[in-house]
Amino acid sequence: MSETRPPAVDEDLFLSAPFTAADVDLTERRCLHQGFFRLEELHLRHRLFEGGWSGQVVREVHHRHDAVGVLLYDVERDAVVLIEQFRPGALDDPDSPWKVEIVAGLVKSGESVAEVARRETLEEAGCEVGELIELHTYYPSPGACDERVTLFCGLVDSRGLGGVHGLDEEHEDIRVHVLPFTRAWELLQGGRLDNAMCLIAFYWLAGERASLRARR
Repeated sequence: MSETRPPAVDEDLFLSAPFTAADVDLTERRCLHQGFFRLEELHLRHRLFEGGWSGQVVREVHHRHDAVGVLLYDVERDAVVLIEQFRPGALDDPDSPWKVEIVAGLVKSGESVAEVARRETLEEAGCEVGELIELHTYYPSPGACDERVTLFCGLVDSRGLGGVHGLDEEHEDIRVHVLPFTRAWELLQGGRLDNAMCLIAFYWLAGERASLRARR
């Protein structure tokens, strides 16, 4: 029985001639809701890989501020600093809508992503970051949302950290946890750390942890 093989990818074509925004014909942009976030309805058509244009497509796009996530790591103690807070998007979670996460926040106008990382670490975890290591920038859900997330690993001294933090004006009630890396990894493997920022940052740290500790 012959094996079915996928068609070969023309890497030169993929790298040298990608589609761009100029290959989208946007005919209408309609605001459906404007609150803390914005929801728009787009009417468009786009070019096709085999030539020509698609038919008219209608899609809803959720417009969010770009975001920053910071996995706080104490090299000396091989410990991570995580936060726990209520998340309305997880209200129907079968276990709990309180999620254990890495420090994160939205980018305000005029801020760099590094400035956001340091500001949010102070507000949410009550500590200062030493070195910031930029990991990745990615779209969490480009099929429906325009948000871009930039991830960092922030090196910190975790001694004395803990308690409850957050800004009253933002209705934040954030509990800080300091855990050995091995215990946090067990929680991740057990499904307790179940958001994209956590997963991506922790898998990066799992690969780089030895080299970070060797720099001490």
